[in-house]
Amino acid sequence: MEFKGKTAIVTGAASGMGLLSARKLAEGGASVVLCDVNAERVEAAAEEIRRNGGKAFAVKVDVRRYEEVEAAAKFTVESCGRIDILINCAGGYCGRIFGRSESFKDLPVEVLEWGADVNFKGPIWFCRAVFNTMAEQKGGVIINLGSIDGVTGGAVVYGAAKAGMIGLTKSLAILGAPYNIRACCVSPGPVLTRPAMAGMATLLKRAAEPAEVVDLILYLCSEKAAFITGSNYLIDGGRACGGACYIEKE
Repeated sequence: MEFKGKTAIVTGAASGMGLLSARKLAEGGASVVLCDVNAERVEAAAEEIRRNGGKAFAVKVDVRRYEEVEAAAKFTVESCGRIDILINCAGGYCGRIFGRSESFKDLPVEVLEWGADVNFKGPIWFCRAVFNTMAEQKGGVIINLGSIDGVTGGAVVYGAAKAGMIGLTKSLAILGAPYNIRACCVSPGPVLTRPAMAGMATLLKRAAEPAEVVDLILYLCSEKAAFITGSNYLIDGGRACGGACYIEKE
């Protein structure tokens, strides 16, 4: 897809769907600012894009800290002159990140706090940091990464945060409409960003390839989606329909 002249910020861009989104945007001609808490990995990701002919910058950002988020937005404007696209990919289930297997009622508060901050507060901070620039430009696109757990329920903090992403998206769509700022939420089911995802049941009997989700993200970022805002897009192989676990295996 065509993104020449556009500038995008992608969070969680050192790996997974964040990195793939950044690569594809750069291939389409966008200048891309990759943000991640892992400085070494995000710089390596940006360097890879540059080696392949793209324009990319790396910024170390802890999305829980507004001053770092604000600095990343300021850097983007200073380096590229504008912010056209924000993709909030940073996130993850706190129990897995910390190697904890307890249920919600037994997880340490600091682990739960990380989950709430990274999966929900961080996206709010980034939306806040880019909004005024987009409003002054009279245009922009914000893509929030939700999850099927935000629709069906799941791990308490993770599911609640991802449900919050849907509400955040709707609110941003209302606020942004007078400025031609669109907001959309993409809520994947199981995605093969790690092997464990392959075991989750879907009606289509498989998990999504990361590129399948990223293709939807790119479409929503593009001019082809110019009349789309405020919506949540499930891309879950039918898992949210119910009954996926009861399909007979061949």
